[in-house]
Amino acid sequence: MSAEGSQSLAAPRGRPSHLLVPARTKTALALLYDEGLENAYDVRLKLTKEVLTIQKQDVVCIGGAPPGANVHLLRNAGDVVTITVEYLREAPSFLKLPLGSPGPSSDHSSRASSPLFDSGLHLNGHCSHTAPSSPSSPIANEPKYEKRWLDTLSVPLSMARISRYKAGTEKLRSSALEVLALDGASTGALQFSTAQDCADWLRAISTNINELTLQHMKMANKCCSPCDQVVHMGWVNERLQGADNNPQNFRSKFLALRGSSFYIFSAPPVSTLDWGRAERAYNLCEVLFKVHKFWLSDNYWLQANLYLGLQDLDCEDPRSYCFSVLASHGKSHIFSVELGNELAVWEKAFQRATFMEVQRTGSKTYLCSWQGEMLCFTVDFALGFTCFDSKTKNVLWRFKFSQLKGSSDDGKTRVKLLFQNPDTKQIETKELEFQDLTAVLHCIHSFIAAKVASLDPAFMDSQSVARRYMCSS
Repeated sequence: MSAEGSQSLAAPRGRPSHLLVPARTKTALALLYDEGLENAYDVRLKLTKEVLTIQKQDVVCIGGAPPGANVHLLRNAGDVVTITVEYLREAPSFLKLPLGSPGPSSDHSSRASSPLFDSGLHLNGHCSHTAPSSPSSPIANEPKYEKRWLDTLSVPLSMARISRYKAGTEKLRSSALEVLALDGASTGALQFSTAQDCADWLRAISTNINELTLQHMKMANKCCSPCDQVVHMGWVNERLQGADNNPQNFRSKFLALRGSSFYIFSAPPVSTLDWGRAERAYNLCEVLFKVHKFWLSDNYWLQANLYLGLQDLDCEDPRSYCFSVLASHGKSHIFSVELGNELAVWEKAFQRATFMEVQRTGSKTYLCSWQGEMLCFTVDFALGFTCFDSKTKNVLWRFKFSQLKGSSDDGKTRVKLLFQNPDTKQIETKELEFQDLTAVLHCIHSFIAAKVASLDPAFMDSQSVARRYMCSS
């Protein structure tokens, strides 16, 4: 297999020059592998902004009388038609010629007989008969054939997803990928000659899918209020809970960050009603995004792998680009993406969506108790922490975010918050019990992170592991 065509790189306006984005159009030869029949054949791929087209070789008539020039005889023959067919013992020679091969020789000294020459069919060559034919001769009207690449499948890229894993297994395909459209159409397993070619196509297709998703988001946001905007959405793979012994440990999911919520769908929401059909929906202030450990090395090749999406096949866990979302009541979801740069995008998107929601909400209040008394605990973006009596509304204590020096919890309902008294400089311990302790702790984290980001945006960037290694590569 060899690559066809060329690819240009450009740094779009507003994007760093070190993150060059492949051109939206691309062509190359590949193998289409039938995993059921375990065979493969050559195809040509054509990538455009909106469609990935698969082409196969076929023989077409390029001159002379087309094969169906006399179909009018059948129409006018009446109710009964007798058709005589000629049997050839072997396939015509032109069907065996590779792409770009010259047609049969017109050397008159060659008298070798073949079905191709006997029938007068050829590829851009001349008839084997020595006597020139007149324009009115039947031989002059014989059709001429050649091999060409013809479109056989077009996969729309809008809301499409890519998979490098063999269906139903955790086996990573070697230098291969599959593109699956929203309507269920699939390219099948596309095999490339090298891992680098596969990575190039993976990035190019992903870029076009992401651009189309961004367009869809912009159109959807025009119809939404400012507090209900879509920040980011896209395909991921979710690890099934308690499925360690199941070969199909991951299942494709579509995630969306919109307004105050984090959504998990089995399919992309394409209508307003679809947003109410999410499998899960969590408040952004009460979830915690966490990047899983991946390659943290000074080796340039490993850093480049993170950007290109290449993976170490000897790695114990082939799904190296994973993140988790910890939700209320101790629930957690583990997701994986195909490319390292997608991991950085999700991390940034979660931060942005959460910060926007914190600033939009301003404060959140939770019922709590201590020593039999019903209290209210408020996390406020401007004021910090406040605890007051749920009946009288009398404030019991109040501290700023900067005065929180530590905390501990029992993992169930009880938490201890350590504050520094501004007057005595002594540490004061405040102990509270919550029905959903996890949600409260995540909320505290979200508000503190948003506060720090508002004061020092560069600090949050410095804490991003995925984005730091993306930039260094």
